[in-house]
Amino acid sequence: MDVINNHFAVPPHRLSPTRNLIPQSSASNRKRKADDEGSSGGDDDRMSASPSGSPAIQNRPLPRQPKRMRTNISGRPLPLSRLLETLSAEEMRNLLQSICDRHPDVGNEVVTTAPRPSVQSTLEVLAKYESTFQAAFPFGGRSSSDYAYNRVRHQLMEMLESLKDFTPHFLPPNEPQPATSLAFLDGATDFIHRLPDWDNFQHNRHKQEAYEEMAKAWAAVIREASKKAGGIQLQYGGWDQKISKHNEASGGRMQEAVNVLRGSLGWMGHETQHTAMGGAAGNVSVRDQLLSGTYGMNSAGIGAW
Repeated sequence: MDVINNHFAVPPHRLSPTRNLIPQSSASNRKRKADDEGSSGGDDDRMSASPSGSPAIQNRPLPRQPKRMRTNISGRPLPLSRLLETLSAEEMRNLLQSICDRHPDVGNEVVTTAPRPSVQSTLEVLAKYESTFQAAFPFGGRSSSDYAYNRVRHQLMEMLESLKDFTPHFLPPNEPQPATSLAFLDGATDFIHRLPDWDNFQHNRHKQEAYEEMAKAWAAVIREASKKAGGIQLQYGGWDQKISKHNEASGGRMQEAVNVLRGSLGWMGHETQHTAMGGAAGNVSVRDQLLSGTYGMNSAGIGAW
């Protein structure tokens, strides 16, 4: 009996290779399935249960990474547009002035292409000079003393120089509109009125010279305005009263402008007293009639109502 059992017994090394691989293959599939489930995090159960060893996971495209921003690998200067954005108004003016000084042709192009300064913008610039001048005064003591004058002399000269430079821009023939010229002179003269009167008579020469120059500028504009449109700007703008007030505030230093204005208004008033065909003498000027409220009273038909 033992012989029969030994005859049918199969040695371990004679087992079929197929039988040996079956349990190993099953274990390998189970291990691969567990690994796939762990890597997918349970998001896609159908793909992890694929009978072919989850080829869908292997072929699934990777998510696109967002585009990375450009990095500065090496330093480089700013573009011109970015550099100009960082400059203040004062730095921009200084830079432009420096370029124009080195290249006169660039300066000429700037002068010819830049917009004309307006009366308001120019008076605002003068106001800044005046503020700087006022802020330079020392605290305490007499504001008209020699000590105060020495402290603010530099700022005073800058203000007066700017006034000298701006005034010719608004005079004929550079400025063709009398209304614009008169408006600037009216505001610019106020800056001179606000200058202090110093204890030392010699220090007051700057203010006196400024009044003399301003009176000549007024006279030039008045003469030109009287030639245009019959001097309508002078007749109906109230400039006779304004110039009289300026002359009073200056202590009579602008009498030249007052005389020229009176002569122009007198000439225009005399012309309006006569018609072209020998109108009646004694008629007052149109300006005087408007001011007195009697304009048109002697016209035909007025008394018929």
